[in-house]
Parts: sequence; C-alpha cells; structure tokens
Amino acid sequence: MLSGILVVDFSQHLPGPYATLRLADRGAQVVKVETPLGDPARKPTMIDQKDNYLFRANGRNKKSIVLNLKEESQRYVALDLISQADVVIESFRPGVTKRLGISYEDAVKVNPGIVYCSLSGYGQDGPMQQLGSHDLNYMALSGALAQLTDDNGSPIPPSLTFADMAGGMAASEAILAALVQRGKTGKGAYLDIAIADVMLTMMTTHVLLESATGEQHGLSKLSRGLVSYGIYQTMDQRFVALAALESKFWENFCEAVEKPQWRTAGMTPPHDDNPVYQDMKALFQSRTLAEWTAFSLQVDCCLTPILEAGELYRHPQMQARGLIQECWGHRYVGTSYLESRFVLDSASPAPKLGEHTEEWLTRLMKNS
Repeated sequence: MLSGILVVDFSQHLPGPYATLRLADRGAQVVKVETPLGDPARKPTMIDQKDNYLFRANGRNKKSIVLNLKEESQRYVALDLISQADVVIESFRPGVTKRLGISYEDAVKVNPGIVYCSLSGYGQDGPMQQLGSHDLNYMALSGALAQLTDDNGSPIPPSLTFADMAGGMAASEAILAALVQRGKTGKGAYLDIAIADVMLTMMTTHVLLESATGEQHGLSKLSRGLVSYGIYQTMDQRFVALAALESKFWENFCEAVEKPQWRTAGMTPPHDDNPVYQDMKALFQSRTLAEWTAFSLQVDCCLTPILEAGELYRHPQMQARGLIQECWGHRYVGTSYLESRFVLDSASPAPKLGEHTEEWLTRLMKNS
C-alpha cells in the first residue's frame, strides 16, 4: 500500500515508533535515525526489566542509521536524507529540531513537498509545551482517566498505554491524510500532533453530555449500570464481558440459558437487591471460562471472554484474522488490517543500532 514511500523517523520511545511501525507494516520504507547512544527504548527499563521488548515490538521492518546531529557534517547528512524522503516524523520537545537544524523550516528548504509530523505531549504551543509527561498524565489531563475507576470511584492506572498508542495511531492517520493531499495538490504539510489533544478527542460524547446535562461520565449506564452490560466472574475465577444492550441480544441470551423470565430485566441495575442480578452472578459462576467461551461462539448475545495476553493467539477469531504470528522466536502483532495475514511473513526484526548506516550513506552518495 505504501510501497515507494520513504519515512525518516527521528522519534524515540513509543508513540512515534508505533506510528512508523504502522506505516512500515503497510509497506513504507522507514529509516530510523538514532543518536550514537541509540533510542532509549533499546535499553532495559523498569518496564522491560531484562530486555528491550518495547523496542523489539515496535522496531520491525525499519532501518537504523546513527547520526550525531550536534555535528554539522552529520546534520547535512540528515538534511540530504530528508531531501529524498516523503515523510519526516520527530518526537522532540518544541524547539529542539530547530537547534539541531532539522526543523520543518529546514526540511522544507530541501524538500518543499515534505510531510513533516511533530508528535509531542502537548503540542507546539500552550503553557505546558515544554513539560515532560507520560501516558498517565495525558489520560489524566484529557479526562479519560476519570472514566476508568474502581468500585470506590478511584481512577485506575491501566497497564495498556492508551495515550501513547492512540497518539501513534493519530500520527499515522494524519500522515496518510497528508500524503493523499499531496497526491492531489502536490503540497506537503506540517502536522502538529499532541498526545493530550488526541486523548481529548476521545471525549467528544462525554464533553457534550456534560455541557448539556451535567453528567460527568458519558453514557454512565454502561459503567456498572445494567445487568445486561457488565463483567461477570466464572467458576474458575476468570471473567467474561456481557454487552447485550439491544433487546434481541438480551433475549438471545435469556433463551440460551433457559431463563425467559429475565427478558424484562435487561435494563435493571446490577444491585445486590436485584434478584435477577444475583441469579446471573450465580449462573456465570456455574461454568468455566472455556465453557462460556464456547457458548459465546454459538449464541449471538454479545458475550466474550476477557482474555490475557498469552491467550489471544489461541482464540479462534484471532487465529482466523492472523494478526498474531510467530517471528524470531516470539509472538508479534501485525498492525495492517487489510493485509493482516501477510504483514509479518516477510518482515525483518528490529534493527541493531546503526545496522544500516553504511548502506544508507552509500545510497545517499549515489543519489546526490
């Protein structure tokens, strides 16, 4: 899909590399420009502990070259690379690329049609533009974290970095839109993508509802408000998700479990004094997760098992779609939906630091 598109990637850590992974999985050639010390994600951290899993998960299908942009000669190499590129993405704090000589203003001088994406925490302006933050901060500031609470109403820090991943997805989406525009008009684009903004855009329904009704939690009935829409524990202390909102799905469920008397109770609250809720909890605890999983594949009632990471590849739906594949001794997830069964077949593993420096320096010399 993106064959022939060259992406120069100055980003580090997770959001930017996830954005370029999505482009690489769709056929773009991604050249990752690293400092002599390399992307910090290469080093074991408190998260990775023993290995650079973060880098390996998001680094496949990319080329790594090492440039010290603090040296003028190396800066010229970077600009030469940019001159031949279609896309540039960077994740520095505002102002850093200008000091390094690879800003959009520098890039457009050597490549007027460039699509240049700056992916940062808070964008290129505003009072927080220079502040460091992480996923949890963006979720907090956007209001998203207030929607994820425990039974006591306390926000829960999720182990999935929603903001970082959403920021990467938004960046790749914006880049693709800019490439379409360039194909029609010949004009490049500058894209200012802020992760906090991206998370805020997920609050569209919540913001409107609050302004109109004062409700702070969006469609609050979906959060522990209905017996037909919630999480239930199984016999083996696992969990399933039931989302039978529409009457047809709820009725299918009631019929399949031989409880026709529950048909009028789908929209009742899951309170301890609700006998249907108590009976439902007992019902789910009478079967194992495996049994409910088999049930969910046979009865059209919006029921799914809550799977752990190590179980995903065994579920028949995931197997059929082919997004998870064995590569280089481990399981990896492809990001290309249209070509999900093939995206990892010819993939290359995450590159070693500077593995392709000589190759690309030779290529640049030939093309200059």
